[in-house]
Amino acid sequence: MDNQTFREDVLYREGLKVTNESSLPAFIILLVLYIIIIISNLTLMALIFKERTLHQPMYLLRCNMSVNDILGATVVIPPLLSDIFVVNTERFVSYIECVIQAFFAHLYGSTAYTVLMVMAFDRYVAICNPLRYATIMDNRMVVKLTLSAWGVTLVLVGILLALTIRLSRCRWMIFNPYCDNASLFKLSCQNVFVNNIYGLCYTVLLLGSSIGSTALTYLKIAIVCLSGKNKTINSRALQTCTTHLAVYIILLISGFTIVFLHRYPHWADHRKLAGIMGHVVPPVLNPVIYGLQIKEIRLKITGMFCNNKVAAADRK
Repeated sequence: MDNQTFREDVLYREGLKVTNESSLPAFIILLVLYIIIIISNLTLMALIFKERTLHQPMYLLRCNMSVNDILGATVVIPPLLSDIFVVNTERFVSYIECVIQAFFAHLYGSTAYTVLMVMAFDRYVAICNPLRYATIMDNRMVVKLTLSAWGVTLVLVGILLALTIRLSRCRWMIFNPYCDNASLFKLSCQNVFVNNIYGLCYTVLLLGSSIGSTALTYLKIAIVCLSGKNKTINSRALQTCTTHLAVYIILLISGFTIVFLHRYPHWADHRKLAGIMGHVVPPVLNPVIYGLQIKEIRLKITGMFCNNKVAAADRK
């Protein structure tokens, strides 16, 4: 393989920077976390689809978050695991594979915001228009909201990566644990002004619309709860909204940490670690938060474990 072919088709990916002594502990920790993410999210989805009492818009929309969490973890953790025991200078990846990883990494981050926006709208209708909830949030609306949450991000991320793919490359070093859009367009020696402008607009549009719509939604929900006299309804609204808000805050902290650290090049290692945590921490915590906070799901999970214990005792 000559140098020109190498530069065009194969990239060097930095991967996870660990010492020889910490390679095994890092591998075990990441593997265990990945298994937890897959099992917890699949269990939550299986429970929602299995139990008829959970066939409600709130829970069906929640499945989008589980799918997205599995996607976000899968696109980053397995490649990191495969590179841990590989010598740093031999961590190669094809350009196509790198683009695919970058696409799904950005799709995960973007869809997390749009899905939470959709879930906030569901809570708004349920609390502010309870009598019309069944009419508004029918199966057709759930499908439309789901397709919108994924469709918008597919278009936005598709344009983001298309602008990068058009650039010629004069470098082949990905100085990041995994491939993302910024790492890819930094491979080019061309003017990337358009990429930077679109990336900025993309970020402002996504975060601005997400924060703005969520804040407005919760403001209206708070007004309804404060003006209402039914303590039972207010308590239920507070419970579901607290769960959604906790997940949203975790996502915001993760996203803003990465954006903040991008402004300080001398904290590059911290930014890289934060990027990995963004694909690990939310997918680990989200199913736990929903499983413990939402009464219906908590009771179903508790019932499953109790039934299993009774069945095991009967067999003995």
